[in-house]
Amino acid sequence: MPALTSLDLRGVTGALRDRLPAPVVVDDEAAVASVRTILDQVRRGGDGALRLATERFDHVRIDEIRVPPDEVKAALDEVPASLRQALEAAHDNITDYHRSQLHPDGTYARHGVSVRELRRPVERAGLYVPGGRAPLASTVLMTAAPARVAGVGELAMCSPPGPDGRLAIPILAAAAIAGVDEVYRIGGAQAVAALAYGTESVPAVDVIVGPGNRYVAIAERLVAGEGTVGVPSAFTGPSEVAVVADDSTDPTLAAVDLIVQAEHGPDGLAYLITWSEAAAAGIDAEIARLTDASPRRAEIEATLARGGYCVLVDGPDQAMAVANAVVAEHLELMTADPEALVPDVRSAGAVFLGPWAPASAGDYAAGPNHVLPTARSARFGSALRVADFCRYIHVVDMDRSGLERLAPTVIAMAESEGLAAHAESIRLRLPGPSSGRS
Repeated sequence: MPALTSLDLRGVTGALRDRLPAPVVVDDEAAVASVRTILDQVRRGGDGALRLATERFDHVRIDEIRVPPDEVKAALDEVPASLRQALEAAHDNITDYHRSQLHPDGTYARHGVSVRELRRPVERAGLYVPGGRAPLASTVLMTAAPARVAGVGELAMCSPPGPDGRLAIPILAAAAIAGVDEVYRIGGAQAVAALAYGTESVPAVDVIVGPGNRYVAIAERLVAGEGTVGVPSAFTGPSEVAVVADDSTDPTLAAVDLIVQAEHGPDGLAYLITWSEAAAAGIDAEIARLTDASPRRAEIEATLARGGYCVLVDGPDQAMAVANAVVAEHLELMTADPEALVPDVRSAGAVFLGPWAPASAGDYAAGPNHVLPTARSARFGSALRVADFCRYIHVVDMDRSGLERLAPTVIAMAESEGLAAHAESIRLRLPGPSSGRS
């Protein structure tokens, strides 16, 4: 039985998006209704609602919601030395890359008008770190490092507790390495609610970042829509990957990279896009073989059964048209000449070229962020970056000559809009200017 559902688009012209299965996590009405209920319960019930939700969804009772700082610090000595070294190396790479996103405050000057742009970090950021099916210590680094580079004053992290009510030691160790100030043992939509509204134990934040399941991603979008807190524009939900392959592609490498994202569990998408029937057959066979041997076989099979597709296309041009319609979180170009396809990339979370740049390297230690847009939100959103933790404020200064040049334009436009005081604010400074255009 094929591991992937086959979609043959050869000979198809015109719009492709409607022919390609799309994620349903964004507009899942039942999930949205459930999340709204959880948000309202936490907003009204505070810590008590958090404990009830944790018992209901994580099947564990918690007393203290915040992890004691000493416990976070002690985790550094509890992880194997090799893992600590790996976390520190990855943190260095991620921090160094995000420093490249910093730029000095800019100044624009023209005809007596000067505008400076000030970058100001938010005071307090909330970091969401998944911890259910897989305790993602890497996400601690990916969310905390750019926040620290931005200059955020306080970092508060939430992650769901395990069956013993504790967070995974690697997550705590990563929090210590990244300098997270507060760690809370709560997950799901209830954690997003706590960060957005604040409770007795969890002070509210200004911005919430981090990936999660559909409930977490929907919760982030809902609290942002209320104007309660800021979130990046991208929808960071279940994992997705698209691999573009040809006859030169190593079928085992393509197969394992499709499995890499599928092993995160349900609701994800895995697309193989190729113009080679032989490549399609070989990669599909390797997916089946690797899946059978995987310790996360159940998660992989669940993802591929609902969201695993092999798309047959006419050639490279149509392959990239399909990739742009899929708008995958991770796009791997594993063809003989991947660089030749890069100019045709229009929408993707991140792109990985050839056999030596697997998405897994980006997920952990290459430097760029692994908090990436999903559910086709790469059409308008981007990877998490330093700017997501900042506000940009413009400072306007002008001399008399600058205002004189602008006065006719401002007066004419203000009067056309019926805003007399706007025009008068210019006339009082510069008696007698005409309402003509500058």
